[in-house]
Amino acid sequence: MPELLCRFPGDFRWGVAVASHQVEGDNYNNQWWAWEKDPGHIAEGHRSGSACQWWANPEPDLDRAAQLGLNALRLSLEWSRIEPRPDVWDEAALSRYLSLLRAIRARGMEPMVTLHHFTDPLWLAERGGWENPETPERFAQYVHKVVEALGSECNLWCTVNEPNVYAFFGYVQGLFPPGKQDLRAAGVVLRHLMEAHARAYRAIHAVQPLARVGLAHHMRVFDPACALSPLDRFLAWFFDRAFNRSCLEPLVHGRLIFPAGRGDASHLRGTLDWIGLNYYTRDPIALALRRAEFLLARRKYGPGAELLDGGYGEFYPLGMFRCLRRLARLGLPIYVTENGLPDADDDQRPRYLLTHLYQVWRAIQQGWPVGGYYHWTLVDNFEWAAGWTLRFGLFALDPETQIRQPRPSAQVYAAVVRSRGIPVELAVQYAPELRPATRQAQQGRRSWLGRHCRELEDPRGNP
Repeated sequence: MPELLCRFPGDFRWGVAVASHQVEGDNYNNQWWAWEKDPGHIAEGHRSGSACQWWANPEPDLDRAAQLGLNALRLSLEWSRIEPRPDVWDEAALSRYLSLLRAIRARGMEPMVTLHHFTDPLWLAERGGWENPETPERFAQYVHKVVEALGSECNLWCTVNEPNVYAFFGYVQGLFPPGKQDLRAAGVVLRHLMEAHARAYRAIHAVQPLARVGLAHHMRVFDPACALSPLDRFLAWFFDRAFNRSCLEPLVHGRLIFPAGRGDASHLRGTLDWIGLNYYTRDPIALALRRAEFLLARRKYGPGAELLDGGYGEFYPLGMFRCLRRLARLGLPIYVTENGLPDADDDQRPRYLLTHLYQVWRAIQQGWPVGGYYHWTLVDNFEWAAGWTLRFGLFALDPETQIRQPRPSAQVYAAVVRSRGIPVELAVQYAPELRPATRQAQQGRRSWLGRHCRELEDPRGNP
């Protein structure tokens, strides 16, 4: 057994996360397939096409996941396959998903099933999508059908993936379908997604009383670019409230806040058995009277900041700990449902993986109930508006030939999973900054990272 810098609990879930449209291929009956056909929507004119061919042949990639030693896999279902027309159910599609779940279990991995991951049936989009107040109930009917069909192979459900991202990119920035720039509509969509989650939660428990039901929440760390600037501090607080807290407030405290609206939402409270964290990066926020990215603000990175490929953000592992600390206040089990970076040449991913996992370990040492980590992602996939230009996979993929090649980070992750911790040898090779920090933590002293942690928190202790 190698010498370890830190050891994770024996029942910790080690996994990867994927999404249906990004890996299945030929999802021609959803709004994303239609969106891709219009020029200018996807980087370099890319199309999802056959994606990673999971609908036809997922087993080789499942074998790759099992060979890494993983015991968990998060995937999503394609609503447009299961209900291709209103109230018309494709039993063959449900059977295909059932066999996929069985294949995952046969390889020693527990599935976490996401019921909505950005894609909607075309017929739903034609009826107004998530702006339509009837959509939450339609979603609950779909969920009920799915759990009846697949519940024998899954009792760990994620209702909605990143409702804040869906609303912001689709209805504020216009980067996702339907391509609107309407803050009011974004608020309506966000509110309806929260309503859909609550209805799905109750529908699942009606069929499967012992199910574990949660939601995957994307959190970004918003810091003032200049800590001495009151305007930068205000803007960072504002973005944190609008992006991070707007999803949690109704589900935890039963109240709506901007942009989802205002008022009582007590019927949404108590509809989480666990909470998922999708964490990637942070945004240093600065006032921008010119060249603003959004609402008089822009990202302004400090001198020497290490940036991720494709302008994706900043290499900032401490943000993982900061987000987990906020979620720990909810008193719920936590899963890191996504964490990764675009890195085609794999020069950052091994260190990113180790430093972020170290922050997860630090959180566990605080007594916070973090039960698993799902790396995004297993194999390069179709990355929404970025097409194939951002490569998140532990395995490189040529979408034309479908040939996969393991990146060095795949073996790094496998070594961590096999050891159930971070081996000293890996830290020395890829992330030497971890060793002194871990030594201090093991000696019972506060890590030097903690002394530099600046977190914008609501004075009332809200998440």
